[in-house]
Amino acid sequence: MYSQLAKGYEELYKEEQEEKLAILVKYLKVKKTDLLLDVGCGTGISTQYFPCKSVGIDPCKEMRAQGKGNLKEGSAENIPFPDKTFDVVISITALHHADLTKALQEIKRVAKPNAQIALTLLKKTKDFPKRKKTMHQEFANVQEIDAKKDILFLARIEG
Repeated sequence: MYSQLAKGYEELYKEEQEEKLAILVKYLKVKKTDLLLDVGCGTGISTQYFPCKSVGIDPCKEMRAQGKGNLKEGSAENIPFPDKTFDVVISITALHHADLTKALQEIKRVAKPNAQIALTLLKKTKDFPKRKKTMHQEFANVQEIDAKKDILFLARIEG
């Protein structure tokens, strides 16, 4: 599906993604020395929003080809980086496509101790209540923020 949308993705969704990223910028305390991972980055819109080095992963080569920045092939369930690599991990409107439990385990694996985590889930996802419960089971002290079509989940990796 996304391979067919890739050329027009930013025209269709950039404004909505930027609104969500603006919310993240308010809540995350990102330092210039941090390394940020965007899981399901699409065209890499997020790479322009934070004052640090960032990398995005997405399984769709057509989406990555349309983007800018450090974009690599990868999925939420199989993140191609070593353990404890990232200071910040985000995922904007992408985890509804993933096996959420596997994705969250991978996110926790690649996050450093005390890493900031910011993930959104579409409210209209058919199994949203189950996914919301999974978020709270996988992370301690999750904060929820209403982001119009999504709920933004903020957490920290304990360490």
